[in-house]
Amino acid sequence: MQTSLIGIRFNRPAVLKQTAAVLVMALCAGSAYASNTVFDQPDPDFKGRVFSPGVVTPGGNAVINGSGFKAGQEIQLLRSGQNVAKDQVLTAGQDGKFSTSIAIPADAAIGRHPIVVQVAKPSAAEVFELKVSPDIKFSGADKFTIVSERLRPGMYQSAYSAASNMLYVTSSAGRPPATESVLMKVDPDTLKIEASATAATSMVNGKNRVMAIFGVAVDDAAGTVWVTNTRDNTVAVYKQSDLSLVKQFEPGAAPHARDVAIDSAHHRAYVSAFGAGEIAVFDTQKLEPLDAIAIKSGIRGEEFKPMGLSLDARNSKLYTVSLPSNQAAMIDLAKQQVEQVYALPGAEGSIGVAVAPEANVLFVASQGSDNIQILDLEKGEVLHSVSVGASPLSVVWDAKDKLAYVISRGAGSIAVINLDGKLLANLKAGSLPNHLSTDGKGHIFSINKARGKDDETRDQVTKITLK
Repeated sequence: MQTSLIGIRFNRPAVLKQTAAVLVMALCAGSAYASNTVFDQPDPDFKGRVFSPGVVTPGGNAVINGSGFKAGQEIQLLRSGQNVAKDQVLTAGQDGKFSTSIAIPADAAIGRHPIVVQVAKPSAAEVFELKVSPDIKFSGADKFTIVSERLRPGMYQSAYSAASNMLYVTSSAGRPPATESVLMKVDPDTLKIEASATAATSMVNGKNRVMAIFGVAVDDAAGTVWVTNTRDNTVAVYKQSDLSLVKQFEPGAAPHARDVAIDSAHHRAYVSAFGAGEIAVFDTQKLEPLDAIAIKSGIRGEEFKPMGLSLDARNSKLYTVSLPSNQAAMIDLAKQQVEQVYALPGAEGSIGVAVAPEANVLFVASQGSDNIQILDLEKGEVLHSVSVGASPLSVVWDAKDKLAYVISRGAGSIAVINLDGKLLANLKAGSLPNHLSTDGKGHIFSINKARGKDDETRDQVTKITLK
């Protein structure tokens, strides 16, 4: 976070008189001011950075790391004027780094706490936010049938096809660029891989590079699967039947393409182009790009950057949320334009979205504020805000049982919430859960990643069904 200096308007003659008086006093004091330790030499090129990895909860410990400091710089971490690092003055090593652990009180408030980083030798300061997340215990697993199967590393998203009765799953491994990326066809009953296809490649700086696939959606009218090549700013289309590549769009077709949603009845694919602040649109019959739908934030200095997508096909509406501006948008697909932009007070880092058309509400997951909000689409009001664990990422609406399922990546959990905002269950999701999808028949599919090769819950697809 950047800090700023606040200018103060002075009365110039008065300031000059006061300055002269101070100079006289300084001359009289002589060497008394020679060893000033308050307004000492500031760091003219300060590049220090402080952060806390992992999840922090009340009653636990927070690891605080620093980098980019000058060797020997002294650091204090202050909250409300108190040193939170056991009153220690921390010292940056020869590599410009430091690390410490602080105890978080059991009654610490949930939220983002500003910590002042006070630096000396030479002096500087900055503020970083320490997020304290809710610690919600696992519960309610006895109400569900839960089965899991290990697939392959680096899974990102899944999408169910009613036409082929298959679950299509994307995976990309290696960082960055990805060294392998695969589209899988998975049996939704056995959770076994039936077939897989390797992502296309492209020449970059004379080297053959994998065009890694991340987002996924199915077009049952055309018998295809659409995927997003996020790092290559484009999309690709595969056949559902044999996973053969139908078309690889050129890089730049959808800047930082994240999610994709298919309106099969009207032959349109919609892609959240985060990099351009718009929804990229494609003709699913001609496989051609169409005019994009721009979304304006309306907040001064903010941009609407779309992330998750949720389609209400029956009412021809598409919903998305903006990560930086914490807003939701309703798009009229008949008119191909934004119908309304909603404020989301109390949200930070909005990323996941799911519409419940029968209730006319929108579920929004925000990873920075660790909550799920239920938005009244008619009134534009937040009806409920529910704490769901650290870093909620994906949400899906189960129309059969009238429940919302929310993945919290940091907490490794799946919260189950009803329309009244009541938390009915909090299920184990394995390490680093990443995405949720549904078959529309009461079955929810979750996928997760790995915390190392020895992680027992790594790289799983999980099927969840209410008993």
